[in-house]
Amino acid sequence: MTDGSRTRVAAYALCLDAEGRILLCRLGPSDLDTGYWTLPGGGLDFGEAPAPGALRELEEEAGLTGDIIDIADVDSQVYGPRGGRPGEMHAIRVIYRVQITGGSLRDEVDGSTDTCAWVPLDQARALPLVDLAEHGIRLAERALATPAARQSAGPQPMRG
Repeated sequence: MTDGSRTRVAAYALCLDAEGRILLCRLGPSDLDTGYWTLPGGGLDFGEAPAPGALRELEEEAGLTGDIIDIADVDSQVYGPRGGRPGEMHAIRVIYRVQITGGSLRDEVDGSTDTCAWVPLDQARALPLVDLAEHGIRLAERALATPAARQSAGPQPMRG
């Protein structure tokens, strides 16, 4: 590819707490979408599997640990050239439902995000959101709308 086009594979954590709030991270000054909110996650390192990558990013960006419950979605988007990216970018994004198991919510230092927060779903839409966060909110609303999700004492993590 000589035009600067590339493919980026990334993994993200869709996390809801007991109050039904979603975990979002705000993109920092080094990102093209500075000030917009997204799901915790990001690009995979070479040779890294998506599930461990999502959990690594969750810890890096939010200071939290978790267990993968299941795959919420895999989506694919093509973005045109912009800012410091001359060619098109094909983003393949694996979104996992993750149950938080530990850690303390904190801001990332010197990373792609500058703060993270638990946000009530009805307030999340008022924030400036990247399309991935909008998609994550839709997935969360759909999951909370199912009778099984409302009655469940909590999701059970996948075991390897």
